[in-house]
Amino acid sequence: MFKSINVVLFDLDGTLIDSAPDLGAAADKMRTDRGLASLPLAQYRPMAGAGARGMIDVAFGLTPLDADFESLKEEFFVNYETCMTARTYAFEGVVELIAQINQAGLKWGVVTNKSARFTLPLTQAMPLFATASTIISGDTTPHAKPHPAPLLEAARRIGVNPERCVYVGDDERDILAGRAAGMSTVAASYGYLGTTLDISKWKADATIVSPAGLLQLLQMT
Repeated sequence: MFKSINVVLFDLDGTLIDSAPDLGAAADKMRTDRGLASLPLAQYRPMAGAGARGMIDVAFGLTPLDADFESLKEEFFVNYETCMTARTYAFEGVVELIAQINQAGLKWGVVTNKSARFTLPLTQAMPLFATASTIISGDTTPHAKPHPAPLLEAARRIGVNPERCVYVGDDERDILAGRAAGMSTVAASYGYLGTTLDISKWKADATIVSPAGLLQLLQMT
């Protein structure tokens, strides 16, 4: 389907790695530190793609509009820094997918809204990312997704025209950013998805139910 693609770009959380257990643990510690009951991971998982905003909403029902949100966010960040590689793993099939991409001579990279404060130590700690051509964090450019700037910066750093890239993500903002950047887009339906019920509304060029599905789209199988 994507014959003219030279570069595969991925979102991070919910697309390449399952970080929900560590994100949820960081938020849940905030609850238990306050004497509140622990919540099951199943409650945190759907909102893991929203980072601190999603985790604090699940843990305390608070949004960025609430007065206590900023202090809770920094507390969450501190907790997450202490555990962000404890339970985080690549989704099943991702290691094989990256190996196939490398074997085919394609370049690949990461474009995430996660700030460099977490993205860099996390990706440096996981061997999976050793062959990535670029890692773009949420604060690498002045704009985060759904703005196309981070994706365009990834293409610039790799030295490829955006139309020769495909972007894979598990959130509507990923697809919006990819389309705005002039890239092909793939929705990863195995990701966190938030409260989305119908990802066909995102209007991605394709949808995959597992990482292996991307190999078929890239005509590697």
